[in-house]
Amino acid sequence: MRSSQVAGAAGVNLQTLRYYERRGLLAEPERSLGGHRLYPAEAVTILRVIKAAQRLGFTLDEVADLLAAGGHRHDGHDSGLRERARLKLAEVQTKIADLEVIASTLRAAVAAGCDDLVTCAGEPCCPIPFATIATDPLIAEGAPAAGPR
Repeated sequence: MRSSQVAGAAGVNLQTLRYYERRGLLAEPERSLGGHRLYPAEAVTILRVIKAAQRLGFTLDEVADLLAAGGHRHDGHDSGLRERARLKLAEVQTKIADLEVIASTLRAAVAAGCDDLVTCAGEPCCPIPFATIATDPLIAEGAPAAGPR
């Protein structure tokens, strides 16, 4: 299959297809006599797997590891997918818990009628834990603000 056919069938654009190829997620295809890339039909499946894994929260590096490990499955080697999925699930559950705290705090701010952050921050009844958020080292490192832990 030619590049445009593979990209269209997998629902990605040509730049994504080439990027995955450069990253080693997709094997470099053979070339026609005219120099056109010719991918095997399996390339569509691999692209769909990559996109699905990303939607499940795996990074491209993690996807690359899974694809590489999966390529060795015929030698009796465990690819580790089950364990990696378990770890990713734990990450997702932590993020959901953090998001629930954030949602609860925002609901309380809306219910309290907060309309000015500076004024609200100075009120003892403010539902937004400004002091905790400002000093939380996890938040400084880029983790979502989840209020008191």
